[in-house]
Parts: sequence; structure tokens; C-alpha cells
Amino acid sequence: MLQQYCASLTDYKRLPTREVKIGNLLLGNGHPIRIQTMTTTDTMDTAATVAQTIRCIEAGAELVRITAPSKNEAENLLNIKNELRAKGYDVPLIADIHFTPNAAEIAARIVEKVRVNPGNYIDKKKFDFIDYTDAEYASEVMRIRERFTPLLRICKEYGTAMRIGTNHGSLSDRIMSRYGDTPIGMVESAMEFLRIARDENYHQVILSMKSSNPLVMVQAYRLLVQKMDEEFGECYPLHLGVTEAGDGEDGRIKSAIGIGTLLEDGIGDTIRVSLTEDPEFEIPVCRDIVKRYSNRASNDLPGKAEGPNSTPPLSYDLFSYKRRESIAIQNIGGHHVPVVIADYSKTNNLSVKSLEPIGYTYNEATDKWSISDAAADYVYTGNKVFDFALPGTLQVICDHNTWQHCADKTKYHPLSRLNDYQHTSGGLHFISVDADSAQQDIEKLKDHKNIVLVVSSSGKCAMQSVRNFLSRITKHGITCPVILMTESSDNTVDEQLIHFATDTGGLLLDGFGDGLWLVNTSTQLDNTKASGRTYLEVKSSEQFLNNTAFSILQAARTRISKTEYISCPSCGRTLFDLQETTAKIRAATNHLKGIKIAIMGCIVNGPGEMADADFGYVGSGPGKITLYKGKEVVKRNVPSDTAVDALIQLLKENEAWIETTEF
Repeated sequence: MLQQYCASLTDYKRLPTREVKIGNLLLGNGHPIRIQTMTTTDTMDTAATVAQTIRCIEAGAELVRITAPSKNEAENLLNIKNELRAKGYDVPLIADIHFTPNAAEIAARIVEKVRVNPGNYIDKKKFDFIDYTDAEYASEVMRIRERFTPLLRICKEYGTAMRIGTNHGSLSDRIMSRYGDTPIGMVESAMEFLRIARDENYHQVILSMKSSNPLVMVQAYRLLVQKMDEEFGECYPLHLGVTEAGDGEDGRIKSAIGIGTLLEDGIGDTIRVSLTEDPEFEIPVCRDIVKRYSNRASNDLPGKAEGPNSTPPLSYDLFSYKRRESIAIQNIGGHHVPVVIADYSKTNNLSVKSLEPIGYTYNEATDKWSISDAAADYVYTGNKVFDFALPGTLQVICDHNTWQHCADKTKYHPLSRLNDYQHTSGGLHFISVDADSAQQDIEKLKDHKNIVLVVSSSGKCAMQSVRNFLSRITKHGITCPVILMTESSDNTVDEQLIHFATDTGGLLLDGFGDGLWLVNTSTQLDNTKASGRTYLEVKSSEQFLNNTAFSILQAARTRISKTEYISCPSCGRTLFDLQETTAKIRAATNHLKGIKIAIMGCIVNGPGEMADADFGYVGSGPGKITLYKGKEVVKRNVPSDTAVDALIQLLKENEAWIETTEF
């Protein structure tokens, strides 16, 4: 039995899971983490679907999912499969099923795997919050058993695997009535179906717990592992993904936080990155995530619990979020939002222009600074100082020797190593510690006041090292604020985004971190992502790191500095050009700080999947859009050519719109 939710909280160790056979592909049971994606073509367009599937396979997809919303599409999977096999491609195909059990039963006889969503496969979600009695609840579960069992028996007969794929936003009314819109509700939704499968002695099952919110997603997977282990004494393979992650750097960061946090703990047997881009562009991102673990060895962390059955010394609830308590020192820690530190130690000529990439623009005519919502709070200069007056909100960190000669010690603050630090009264002092070597120095920290720890790890399993260290100082009652510092020597934007988002995002989800300090140690950061598309113009390393830090904080929901888009990746059900429409909506609304806008291709990924969006833009028919406020329909059948304007009007009517200001 597991002590927590994974094989080890202090080492990197894969979670043991059952082996599942999908065509000729083996998944789980220590096999490599498999990469998959989903087509966006009309399933009835055989030639287009085959062509796109081949592009995905050649990009590296090991499984390809295709939507089958009705019996016609399910039947056409045979034509698609036959053409692919005739062309020499034998990658397993997956039928994506939502509302139509009949389509699932057809598809299960054709493809190697079917995916069902327990929230809408048999249940109909009407957003009716009904108070079910125990008898009514049991009756509904029995109805599910009767309707689900035929599919299980077909899968057994044909050797077809199945994913029971729960989505946060499409829980049934029955589950909502008892558990609410919660991670445990997601788990129970899947467990109902898994229990039926086990009763039928059917074990070719993979499970997923997807959400557009990485925190909800991570908590749901953790709870699912714990629940399976408690109830069955074993775990089934897990498919990881953050649904409706969006596009560009935000989609990659959100995916890496959710997927990477779990992979760091050895959880996950296959992954899909859901980007609002062509599916073949998802594959390089998947590969960058997975390759981090291909040669990952166990990391023997100092101070970890001894013995195979020892509980690691964690100081927080693994299944619910609570920010680590810390004292406030100036604007760091306490109830302050996490700060962002920009690293200018390698910048030779510090000028007013050099601050523009981190959100500060100087107007010489008015002698005023314009400060963006994503402006860094501190800048580290190493052994240099600025020779001009800085914006009032920006403060400076420098090396201790340089600080000693600074005239303005209210603006400049020293950085020292723990063993070099000498306590002085008053002021703000930063102390850098390596989590892998500072475990034995924890007691020293109790003697110091007015310090902010800058914690990094030189180990291969950096996230576990830092988590272990921060948990231990918390257990020792040390409440100084903590800055999470991460260095990346990766040479591409994608790799660095994934590195930073995984190593810091997982800690933020567990409540650790009062600030971020990202450092690029690569000699040349390549702006062209692996798929050949450029999605982020990197003007400077400082701009890239600053944008990335704020995007990570936004994705972890710890500091909101911009509009958030919950955008589905498109599929054969999509009723409009999702990429073009997302770009239009983003261009019109990206100044609305803190607003969450969902852009969904069809009703399947509509009111359910956009679980916590403030406003929704959902395809409801060819050329028709339905607009939502929360989960409430506001306007139906809006022509798609005027729908973006209608969305803006809806934002204005609900006082969510502000006019842009030019500086």
C-alpha cells in the first residue's frame, strides 16, 4: 500500500500500474511514458483525417484519438483505419465518445481503444442540482451499470482498451449533488465506472482526471491514486493532460505545470498536451516534457525519511491547497502576492531602456514611468548599481559587497550565502541556499530575522529537493518568506518554458513560494520552437524570463496579471475556425486583467468543460455561436461573423470591460 499518493515523495520513482495492451502498444507497468494527440478534422472526411493522423504519427505520436460523436463517424473509423494500415501505419487509434453509447459500441469493434466520459456517456448534464436520496443515487448507478456493461463485454471480446476520462467541467448532476464541483467528485465519477469494469473482470483500463485548472487536475489525480490503492490495492495506468490549456506560451506553461507536477512524482503513463494549434504541433511539446524523465535516476535527498514504509516529512495537506504561512517583510511573504525578480547580473550597460523588457517604460518628456501589470518587483544586478532614479515600485538586489557601498539602502538589498550571512538589524536581506546541501543548516535559520530565502537545487530532481527542504523548515517553525529560484540551460523556448513551469509550478500548487527568480544560463536561446512555428517573439532574455514568471504565477492562480483564456484544442466536432477565432478574441480582450474567457468549439466542450470561466464563446451549430456568462446562456445563435463583437458587448454589459489606454 502507498503511504501517500505516489511511490515516493522524496525520490523519483514511477508509480507501479497495471499493464494495458492497446493494439501492439504496451502502456503502464514501467513502460515508457507514451505520447498522444487528437485529430481536428471532420471524421467523415476520411482523406483529411488520414493525412492529419499521418502527420501526427510522423511527428512522434504513439496513439492518435479521433472523435466519434455519432454512429456515422464511428462506422467511418473503419475506413480511416484501413487506409492507414494500407499505407503502413499501425499506431493504435482511439475513438473519442461523449454522449452516444451506440457509437462507442460500434467503435470498440474497430479501433484499439475507446474513450468515454463518465459525466456524459450515460448521464445527461442539465445543471440541475437535485438532492438525491441514497436509494435514488443507487438506482442511477444501477442504470449506468446496465448501459455500460454491453460496451465492456464488447471490449473484452475484441481486445479493445478503454479510457475512463473524467473532465472537471462535465460532472453529472448526480455527482454534483453529492460531491460538488470538486476533485473528489471527479474521482468518484471515474470510480463508479471502474468498479463496474472490475466486476466484469475487465482490466484494460486507463483513467484521466482533466481540468483547465492545473491545481484541480493535480489534486484529482492524487486523490484517484490514493482511492484506487485503498480500494483495490493496485493502480491502473493514468493519462495526464490539462484540458483546454490554450495556445502559445500560456498553453505550454499550464500543461507543464499540471503534467510535470505529477510526472515529477512518478505518476503518469501517457500524456497529451491540449493546445489550440494543429495537433502535430502538440507532439514536440510532449516530447520535451517526457524526455526529462527518460533517464531520470533516483535522487537520494538529504534528510528524507528512512525506510521503505516511512512517511516523508511533509508539513502540508497533499490534497488541498493552503499557502505556506510566512511573515511579511516589506512586500514579500505574508498575504502579498508572489513577487517576480528579474536577473540583470549579466547586463553590462544598465539604462532606462534596459528596464523596458520587464515592464517599465520611461517617458523623457514627462519624466514619468509607465508600469505594466506584469512588471518585475525586484531586479538583481550582481556587482552593479543603477546611475539613474528608478521607478518607485522597483527595488534592487545586489551582492553583499556591492550593497555595503550603496548610499540608498532602502532601495538596494544584499544577497548573501547562508554561511556568509552576518545578522544586522533592520533592512531586507536575501540569503541564497541550495536545498541539496542546506538541510543540515536548517536550525541556523531560526536565529535570523528580516531574511528572505532564495532557494534553488543543484540536484537532478530539483522539485523534490526544494519541496523536501521547504517542508522541513516549515516543520521547524521557520516562517521567513521564500523565493523559488530555477536555472535552465536548455536552448529552446519550449524546453525552458517546460523546465521553469515544472520545477516552480509544482511547488506553487503545493502552497510554497513567495516569489519567482528565473535564470537563463543558455548561451543562445532559440526562438523557434521544435515544430517550426514561432509563437513568442523573444526580444531579450530578460523579457522572456519576466513573461514566463508572470505566466507561471497566473497558471498556478497565485498572481493574476492578465486575461486567461480557456481554449479547447479543436477536434472533428468543432464548428468554426478555432485558432483564428481565439486569435481575434485574444487581440480584442487581452487587456482585461483577471477575466477568464472560454472559447469552445462545440457544445461537448461547452458549458461543462469551461468549468470556471467567467464568460464563454461556444459553437452551437454551423456558423452559430452561443454566449455564456458563467454557465448561464445569455445569447443563442449569434452569427459567427458578429459573435466577437457580441462577446465584447456582453463584457461591457457586465462591467467587465475597460477601454485600453495608450501611454
